[in-house]
Amino acid sequence: MIEFKGVTKIYPNGTVGLKNINLKINKGEFVVIVGLSGAGKSTLLRSINRLHEITEGEIFIDGESITAARGKKLLQMRRDIGMIFQNFNLVKRSSVLRNVLSGRVGYHSTLRTLLGLWPKEDIRLALEALERVNIRDKAYARADELSGGQQQRVSIARALAQQAKIILADEPVASLDPLTTRQVMDDLKRINEELGITTIVNLHFIDLARQYAQRIIGVRAGEIVFDGPVEAATDAVFAEIYGRPIKEDELLEAQK
Repeated sequence: MIEFKGVTKIYPNGTVGLKNINLKINKGEFVVIVGLSGAGKSTLLRSINRLHEITEGEIFIDGESITAARGKKLLQMRRDIGMIFQNFNLVKRSSVLRNVLSGRVGYHSTLRTLLGLWPKEDIRLALEALERVNIRDKAYARADELSGGQQQRVSIARALAQQAKIILADEPVASLDPLTTRQVMDDLKRINEELGITTIVNLHFIDLARQYAQRIIGVRAGEIVFDGPVEAATDAVFAEIYGRPIKEDELLEAQK
């Protein structure tokens, strides 16, 4: 479903973000990308929807190049890709429902969305999405009245209302406590399994990667140094990904 062909990203200051990445991610997979901060995890993830433009190579989604897409075609391709950020990326003063409905903006004119003229079907989709992440009762609360975990669930609901075929989650639990972390990861995994949405998650904590991933991709200095099933991701493999033995603070006990 997603294919990288010879993808390189070099930043204006000369830093190499990605180096000749060749990678295929299949439809419906739950993939976790791991690596040190600055290894290229976010660059890899954000290049898929062109939040980061690549320097060389090409990225294909369902056989179509998003790298070459322009104008309406690019908007249509991005409409199929939901993005979940570490900082939630919500309009804090707006209601939860309005934040979820923002996932529908790609389907309507700018004027209609600015005026808030949402069709009944969109509102139904938004409420169903909130139900799926167990916060429908918060639909009319302001986003800034919610806990961090609830806000992240709003961002997941936004991607669901968008009817995304791919969900990209960039360190979605980095700012959450261990219990809330597990709840959010459970939501992402359940949605992946029930709806078949291809899900790619950047994570720092190794135990979380082992618990939730079908497949782990290890990134080091802009290169893929491991790509395989979770069962193959041994401590020795993680030591290779991180370039050193693993420290306890890079583990998060799933039982917490």
